[in-house]
Amino acid sequence: MRIGVIGSGFGGVGVAVELLRHGHTDVRLWERADDLGGVWRDNDYPGAGCDVPSPLYSYSWAPTSRWHRRYALRDQIHEYLHDVAERFGVAERISYGRTVTELSWDEAAQLWHVRFADGSSEEVEVVISAVGQLSEPHVPPLPGVDSFAGDSFHSARWDHDVAIEGRRVAVVGVGASAIQFVPHLADRAAEVTLFQRSANYILPKPDGPFPRWYAPAVRVERPIFRSIGERFSYGMHDGSKVGAVQQRAALAHLRRQVRDPELRAVLTPDTPIGCKRILFSNNFYPTVTRPHVHVVASRVDEVTPEGVRAGGDLHEADVLIWGTGFATQDFLAGIEVHGRDGAKLDKQWADGARAHLGVHVPGFPNLFVAYGPNTNLGGSSIIVMLEAQARHIRSMLDRMQAAGARTVEATPAAEEAWDAEVQGRLATTTWAHCASWYRHPVSGRITSNWPGGTYEYEERLATIRSEDFAWT
Repeated sequence: MRIGVIGSGFGGVGVAVELLRHGHTDVRLWERADDLGGVWRDNDYPGAGCDVPSPLYSYSWAPTSRWHRRYALRDQIHEYLHDVAERFGVAERISYGRTVTELSWDEAAQLWHVRFADGSSEEVEVVISAVGQLSEPHVPPLPGVDSFAGDSFHSARWDHDVAIEGRRVAVVGVGASAIQFVPHLADRAAEVTLFQRSANYILPKPDGPFPRWYAPAVRVERPIFRSIGERFSYGMHDGSKVGAVQQRAALAHLRRQVRDPELRAVLTPDTPIGCKRILFSNNFYPTVTRPHVHVVASRVDEVTPEGVRAGGDLHEADVLIWGTGFATQDFLAGIEVHGRDGAKLDKQWADGARAHLGVHVPGFPNLFVAYGPNTNLGGSSIIVMLEAQARHIRSMLDRMQAAGARTVEATPAAEEAWDAEVQGRLATTTWAHCASWYRHPVSGRITSNWPGGTYEYEERLATIRSEDFAWT
């Protein structure tokens, strides 16, 4: 079979290695950029790094003892992914500058027609989407959003040519990226103003460089941190004692590092812990206590040529940085997908994306989604989920070939049963209690997250129930 993979981040490289190691030879990867790496290629802002321990944020089949620190920074993660792609024969199969714009299923020929932005096309029997959930930067549609007269950019498209020294910088959005780059901005800018829509829970980060003598022990940390990550995942359930401990730890961290009661009140969340992404930082709170750093807790009204207006007050700035995250609900953003009988994927997902096992969409044969709906985590490492999906997809293709089948897709009944179970379990988690990027903005469905742990998800994907699929 000809197998096309869209994207070359951890999902795309991981599934390609799994296929190649098990005898699938025609595997091609299409990458819209000029380099591999996904989020670790795009997010090169100052201080960019991972909030999952390095030994766990790597493939189980490609461990390394060369991590510089417990929580790796962006450059070393990007380097690691390059190394894996080279060692396992994936790098040579990546075509760069190939932006997929349309996928159309040909029922007669039983294959996918793939169209690209340059007007070219290819045909493959199988398509695997590995575009991820965090690939399209989001800038909110605020009044005057394009009117700012100074320099502006999104944190995932950092403009390193823009001078920061001695200037007034406005940062809209205080989330996982901002708490990493704001301390670096504060060291260079004359003034930093943060516009915070809602406060986040921030836990201390047990980070630090690894001494050279410790290198052999790095791999031993993987099972330890996976066990801790599992507990984090189940801490997202209503009434969880783990969640209660996490919340107390986060608030204690805030009290220790922010002595000013007024500022501490602004930085205290008013939602249950885990409802929005839990963050990790040792230097964000000390940064916002510095005299030239200001936190504005009022909702942004508009952007003007001079700066940002919030709560009726205009805050002038020379540089505007959007730390507003990603369009997380667009799982195949920018790609028109037409399945059997002309079915359109965006219409089928109008009230929020859904897929059996987070991988299969009824009506779209031989289409597999890595890091699909309801496979994001509140704890542990997404790499574990991606590996489970890669093994599952490879097993599905092996079974197709062994049975002489040309196509496979989940049945509507299987997808509906899976979705009912997942949504039912999510209703008793902390994510059900506030608005966040985990939820569809219109329907309110929690489309991003998986309600269990990684071990359970691995087991569910390892067992293929033939009756849940239509084999042609």
